[in-house]
Amino acid sequence: MFADKEYLKLCNHIMDEGFIKKDRTGVGTKSVFGYQMKFDLNQGFPLLTTKKINFNLIWSELLWFIKGDTNIRFLLENNNNIWNEWAFKRWVESKDYRGPNMENFGHRVLIDPEFKKQYEEQVDIFKKSILENVKFATQYGDLGNVYGKQWRNFNGVDQLKNAIETIKNDPDSRRIVVSAWNPMEIDSMALPPCHTMFQFYVTDNKLSCQLYQRSGDVFLGVPFNIASYSLLTILVAKECGLGLGEFVHTLGDAHIYSNHFEQVKLQMTRSPYRLPEIRINNFKSIFDLTIEDVELVGYQSHPFIKAPIAV
Repeated sequence: MFADKEYLKLCNHIMDEGFIKKDRTGVGTKSVFGYQMKFDLNQGFPLLTTKKINFNLIWSELLWFIKGDTNIRFLLENNNNIWNEWAFKRWVESKDYRGPNMENFGHRVLIDPEFKKQYEEQVDIFKKSILENVKFATQYGDLGNVYGKQWRNFNGVDQLKNAIETIKNDPDSRRIVVSAWNPMEIDSMALPPCHTMFQFYVTDNKLSCQLYQRSGDVFLGVPFNIASYSLLTILVAKECGLGLGEFVHTLGDAHIYSNHFEQVKLQMTRSPYRLPEIRINNFKSIFDLTIEDVELVGYQSHPFIKAPIAV
């Protein structure tokens, strides 16, 4: 229950004290700057219960990062559509696209039912092409040098592997840091990294992790980030033979989009359930993990709350 309370405290803080700001998407937000949450990983897995969250999306995306993959084909093979819009945008803006005008599709689908039908048809065509056509997937499924690339190959450095080796061999190091913010490659990314860097910390044979997130979509994105980095910490701790400490989530610009206000208000009326647990098959290295190796156990939640994504 603590995880939901910590998160809803942030939501309430933004709704009460946030500043109205313009943003890249044109939707508009309420925003605060500089906020920190802490989650004790011994109290249960911090997957929010005040709205249902699809754990498969979190785990398949994290495994995608761990593998160093940047193509959405792996995600689609695992029924994960959360990165589709950015790849789809690249396709419909390319010279190869021959379908109806998809300009500003993120906003138009919300106000034009006829356009929404066209959009969904084109997305289905796009996804089918990614899954069935390797050449198409290579050209339009890749998102550039996003998270997985930076974690596993930051200018030639495998940061995640190095971090794990340092935890094993020099756990008191203050340099166990992985950065996704690579100024040399920002322009080659479909979306500059929002969760920019994380640091591991070992004390009393327990592993903690702190994430610095420059920009957080509090309603849609932040619940995923909390669960994803908590799961990463659990997996690394298991490989390194350590107990669990805290996940510390530090946010730069923490914002709620204006078209999420009503959804947030609804979520804040709900009472949390007991947190679930994570069951993990035995493994030697997180780089050998498969989707089947991690399972969510005992998850009870309130229903989904739908909200549009700002692209």
